[in-house]
Amino acid sequence: MKILVDADACPKVIKEILFRTAQRLEIETILVANQQLGVPRSPHIRTKVVSHGFDEADNWIVAHCEVGDLVISQDIPLAAEAIDKGATVISPKGVLFTKENIRQRLTMRNFMEELRSSGENIGGPSAFSQTDRRNFANQLDTFINRKS
Repeated sequence: MKILVDADACPKVIKEILFRTAQRLEIETILVANQQLGVPRSPHIRTKVVSHGFDEADNWIVAHCEVGDLVISQDIPLAAEAIDKGATVISPKGVLFTKENIRQRLTMRNFMEELRSSGENIGGPSAFSQTDRRNFANQLDTFINRKS
């Protein structure tokens, strides 16, 4: 089991939780981004820098995730592909994406994208909060406890 992180948009506080978890439990953790990231020196934590093209990090994560892996991303299409490969996906806000809810979320995401492209001002996501941090930590603990 490994943890793959869509790191470009992942909040620093979530990365720090993942760093501590990787160190404490000796879990391979790979942060995928289109730029070099600062990570602690650890045999369990590494970065993968991909080219700057659209969806390069997502494509790399999908190509390298396997059954039983954990993917951290808020990208709905990436989540859908990772779930299809047997990975578990948690957003940085602590949302657990599942086979049961990912299609509905993908449909809603596509609908919102259509609204934005037609000129509708629908706003953006809410700011990252302490509750989001707590939800993420709880989902991560649940996942790890299931794997133990």
